[in-house]
Order: sequence, then structure tokens, then C-alpha cells
Amino acid sequence: MDLGDSPQEAAFREEVRAFIREHRGGSRWRDALIEKGWFAPAWPKEYGGAGLTVKEQFVLNEELAEQGIPNFGGGLGTMMLGPTLLVHGTEEQKAAHLPRILKGEVWWAQGYSEPGAGSDLASLQTRAVRDGDEFVINGQKIWSTAAQWSHWIFMLARTDPDAEKHRGITYFLVDRRTPGVSIRPLTTMANQETFNEIFFEDVRVPAKHVVGEVDRGWYIGTTTLDFERSGIGNAVGTMRGLHGMLERAREAAPGETVLGRSAAWRLELADRAVEAQVARQLSNRVITMQARGLVPNHEASISKLFTTELRQRIARTELRLYGLYGTLWDASRPEANKGRAATAYLDSVSATIAGGTSEIQRNIVATRGLGLPRG
Repeated sequence: MDLGDSPQEAAFREEVRAFIREHRGGSRWRDALIEKGWFAPAWPKEYGGAGLTVKEQFVLNEELAEQGIPNFGGGLGTMMLGPTLLVHGTEEQKAAHLPRILKGEVWWAQGYSEPGAGSDLASLQTRAVRDGDEFVINGQKIWSTAAQWSHWIFMLARTDPDAEKHRGITYFLVDRRTPGVSIRPLTTMANQETFNEIFFEDVRVPAKHVVGEVDRGWYIGTTTLDFERSGIGNAVGTMRGLHGMLERAREAAPGETVLGRSAAWRLELADRAVEAQVARQLSNRVITMQARGLVPNHEASISKLFTTELRQRIARTELRLYGLYGTLWDASRPEANKGRAATAYLDSVSATIAGGTSEIQRNIVATRGLGLPRG
């Protein structure tokens, strides 16, 4: 595993740090990122990206994460749809969508999961029936992040109900304004409208909005590119959150500190700090494989599994840190970090579900990493 920078990477890291010092806090932060091509660093230069190497992407996202600056202002458009179109889209589709994603003119939502198809996504039942130069879509999607603010939706629908499970699925681009599309926000236990249900009722989609081949959408939907998949942003974010919790722990209650009153607390906080470093090294392992032209499989699952479960452990630690005050859910009260501890705890519950459940990740590690038989 490569832990250090090459001379070229070290120079690039200094360039990123200088850029952050110059532009951070400015009104043209987004424009400056776009001008550098760093808004979508993995995209080729001809499409507005920077064409960075895998390791350079890692360096960029690591430095931005260290400063608490997100580099995914384009949402799922830059993270997921853009890379997919670069590989599988037509020139017409690229010209129509990529520039608008970079300019922030269009926001995208994902239509994958369904009420009966979450971890087993290939069992999806939303139907798309060909009718001349259009497809007519009927069905429902769920857990679609930020769909209520989206302009377009990229989605999977079954076009051949008689095909084998992973076949007969097609990848569509759907304008949210199309008649028959309706979106209903879902309120999470953290009292946030993060996710949504999307309903499709006789939604007519032009055939030119199919990405790739009809009935081959499953393989397009699982496309991955050399586009920062190591989770370094999450790992660094976890470390930053932990540091903040340690600062609050020093003055958890008037006149006393948690760190001074309990050796057990010091050990628990030390455990979290060590685990945060482990999460970072797991990210380093994934990016090292990518830089060598390898495709992380169970290694990425290990990183995702460990980091998301660590997020929950940190949330539980902080909640307990404040005792009964930790259950307060009132931003107007100064106790328990103005109620953020309770919110963070409730919000962390979904971490091991979104993006593939912990159970699915363990299955991947068992079968593809350890070679255990499928049960």
C-alpha cells in the first residue's frame, strides 16, 4: 500500500493547498473549481473536467475534506450520472447533460431502490413498455436522496419481464417535469426530509433517453470509473468529527471534564481515535489498488462496512458523553452541543443501510474475499 506521495503528487498537493488558501470563503468558490476542472476532477478535459489520475483525485479530495470543504457540489450528477454517460452515453446525451451538470443548472436524483427491491436490486419491478419512439413507465422508487429538488432522474426499469433476473433491465433518463412523475418526501427519524418516494404513472420517455442498450441497463447501472471511490472524504470527515467531539468532551459539563473524571472514558475515546485511523488506511488501500489499475471489490466493501459502523459507534459515544442531556433535541438549548448529539445519533442509523447494507457487504467479503461458499 502506498502511503506517501510521489514528487509529482507532492507538488500537486501543494497546488491544491495554495488554491484552498486563495479561494476559500470567496463568493466564486464554485466558479474557481469549475475553471480548474476540479469540480469533476475525473472527467476528461474536453468535457470540463481535469483528467486527473486516480491518485491526484485522492489528493484533491483528501485536502478538501481536511478543510471541511465538500467537492461534490454537483451531487449525483457529478458523482454518478456524469461518469456513466462518459462511458455509455451517446454524444447527444453528453452534450445535453454534462455542461449543465457542471454549471449547476440541473440536479439529478437516482431511481434504483423500490419498496420490494433494496439490497436485492435486480428484483425491481418498475416496468417500461415500448410504444413506438417512446417507453411508457409505471412503478415506484423509494429512498431517492434529494429527489424533491431534482430536475432529472436516472433510473432502472424492467423492459423484459421474461428475461433472467439481471437481464431485461434498461437505464433511463427521465425529465422530472414529465406528466405522471410525482415525488413525495419521506421524513426520517432524525426529522429530516432526506429521502423520497417517486411514482411513475404512464410516464412517456423518448427512446433517445435510454443510456446504452435496451435490456442491458443492469451492467450500465453498476458502472464504476476511476472517480474517487476510496471513501477518503468520509474517513477524513470522521476524523474531523471525532476531533470536535474530543474538544467538547474536555468541557462536557460546567466545572469538570469527562477526560479528567474517568479512565474508562479516556480509553473509549482512544478506541474511536484508533478506529478513525484504521478507516483512513482502508481508504488508502482502495485508492492504491485503483492507482495500480486494479478494481477494488471486497476491499471497497470492507472500507464501507468499517467506516459506516464506526460512524454509528462515534454517534453512540457522543450521545453517552452528555448523559441525559444527550437526549435533548432542541437547537435553542446549549446542552449536548445544541441537540446535535441526538440528531447525529438518529441520522447515523441509515449509514449502514444506504449504499448497500452491512449484511450485503459482509456477504461480499465472505464470498469474494474469503472464498466461502454461498449459503
